[in-house]
Amino acid sequence: MADQTNASSFAPTGKPPSQSWPVVLETNGWKDYKLLDMGAGQKLERYGRFTIVRPEPQAMGARRLKDTFWNRADAVFSGDTEEEGPGRWKFSGNVPETWEMAFGPVRYNGRFMSFRHVGVFPEQAAHWEWVNSKVRAERNRSPDKPLKILNLFGYTGLASLLPATEGAQVTHVDASKKAIGYARENQSLSELEDLPIRWICEDASKFVAREVRRGNTYDGIILDPPKYGRGPKGEVWDLYTSLPGMLNDLQKLLSDDALFMILTAYAIRSSFVSIHELMAETLNAQGGLLESGELVIREEAGNRALSTSLFSRWSSR
Repeated sequence: MADQTNASSFAPTGKPPSQSWPVVLETNGWKDYKLLDMGAGQKLERYGRFTIVRPEPQAMGARRLKDTFWNRADAVFSGDTEEEGPGRWKFSGNVPETWEMAFGPVRYNGRFMSFRHVGVFPEQAAHWEWVNSKVRAERNRSPDKPLKILNLFGYTGLASLLPATEGAQVTHVDASKKAIGYARENQSLSELEDLPIRWICEDASKFVAREVRRGNTYDGIILDPPKYGRGPKGEVWDLYTSLPGMLNDLQKLLSDDALFMILTAYAIRSSFVSIHELMAETLNAQGGLLESGELVIREEAGNRALSTSLFSRWSSR
């Protein structure tokens, strides 16, 4: 266990942040999401009113529930088990193209996508709540001060919509026009069209580099990159080669009184230590606290936890 000294630093101090790892952040689910069971390389989940079976290499143990529970699933995904790999869904009945769910004040659509995703990553709830607590506390301290957040690889927008409900001004960037469309759809579904969110369809690396040249800064940065991806003009993103340069640029985008930066990595075959050290190198003069570890989902009726991703997050206080 690394030094867990509490640090309180509003502006960069010129000192390295205190460090804490390993940290495990748990999500126990909410009304519209539960991890029901896992085992034999699969997971059984409930999203809203539908139960879903998907491949999960991290589910290496035995199933807890009987096969009858699994066999009643509304949808089963089969195909490539890699995040980048396409596959197919098999449905047991008439399942709609989309269905509505909610997390706090935000409503969003679930949808069965070809890459086994359903429009939301439930393990991120631990970060959503943490970011909202940071935004809420800062708004209470300085209610008249604009609070700017940058959300890169923003996907379907929950990590943008939630802090915006607390008064943050959010810039949401994703290279996929479809993802931007889904995010704006979720904004409309939530009846939150008046929130100050900029929806930008662009390659994240190019956007960040341009913001550096413009001298823009942000009080909080959320970074949730894929292992591999392509921008709208064929730009290639590779986590292992592209992330260091992007983090170097993002450090320049932190305002003098920045609150946080979050990095999540779904390259589970990597190590949280690797991304921790990269963040520590990038933020070596920011002071504050840097904590890293894994995001996990706790099984509904069991004692088991499913590891889903790695994270490293910095906060100034």
